[in-house]
Amino acid sequence: MKRLLYAFFALLFNLSRAVFPLKKGRVAFLSMHNEALHDSLGAVMEETAKRGFETVLLTRRDLEQARSHPLHALRFFFVGARKLATAEAVFLNDNFMPMGTLRFRKEVRVTQLWHAEGVFKKFGLSMPQPEDVRARELAGNRKLTWVVCSSRAVAPYYAEAFGVTPAQVLPLGAPRADCLLQPGAKQAAQRKLFSAFPLLSGKRLILYAPTFRDTDTENAALIRKIDTAAFRARFGADAALLVRLHPQIHPAERQFADVTDVTDFDDVLSLVLACDALITDYSSICMDFALLEKPCVFFAFDLERYQASRDFYFDYASYVPGPVAETFDAALDALKAPANREKLQAFRSFNFDYFDCENAKRVADRCLPH
Repeated sequence: MKRLLYAFFALLFNLSRAVFPLKKGRVAFLSMHNEALHDSLGAVMEETAKRGFETVLLTRRDLEQARSHPLHALRFFFVGARKLATAEAVFLNDNFMPMGTLRFRKEVRVTQLWHAEGVFKKFGLSMPQPEDVRARELAGNRKLTWVVCSSRAVAPYYAEAFGVTPAQVLPLGAPRADCLLQPGAKQAAQRKLFSAFPLLSGKRLILYAPTFRDTDTENAALIRKIDTAAFRARFGADAALLVRLHPQIHPAERQFADVTDVTDFDDVLSLVLACDALITDYSSICMDFALLEKPCVFFAFDLERYQASRDFYFDYASYVPGPVAETFDAALDALKAPANREKLQAFRSFNFDYFDCENAKRVADRCLPH
């Protein structure tokens, strides 16, 4: 069904392109990954609006609503396709299924702002893929003018992942990182988090944020690994363990004893800013914690199995910006130990070039129409 809907969208886009001229000053944003816009797409959209451009936003939520309500369908397929077809510039934060069949005009600039930063686990064309998925991604990526990344060091990996030339990769910095380094950002994030969870105020906050696995059984194991008694024994009542599950994890039950479940808290950047340390596994959330020079511990109890299915760009244990633990108990011990500052700094320097909160401006300067 989704493929048919996207094919219909592409048909209307291509008809609109043939009928309507480009609208000067119109910029379109496609968010099939994070409709809350707490990412680089949202940061560039905000910068674009500041500069007086008309911004058009199409999200996954629009598609879902279009499937259930005629008025939403009219807006997404007819109005949305026409506005996208007449935009002078397009930004997206993930793959957009019909991209390969959209016939953009030659003068339209299409920029991929990928929702993650740096390089960690393999993604895009760097991964093994079914032939139909790979063909669709290649066709879509041929429409890209540029791909933005967070540092010069990671640029070659983005060229590989998107199948573009090195000249198309712009190491301008990740716009989503700007808000993390703004003065007063931590205090604002704490106010937002404590407003939702008042009992967290005044405590040391440890975030457990694992990525998803391929099966429900494996995902359920992520929850069972949490040992709240061990956490309380080490950190006492002055600390709190927060759990954020990946959006692709849908457990039958989500009951946590003596843990604060922040899975539905809609602003992950505020969580990163407010929390003091991280326990993760293979999630790119470690990029944000490393950027802020906060302790990270990597609870990789199934590393061999995960690596066989996904793999990483570099040797996992030597690359990650913190100690690797095979048990939750060992992860807690690692949090109590002094952080390896040299390892964290090496990771940070490799994945980030800019710390001046000007990334969104650099992207807008280069990629918006003049």
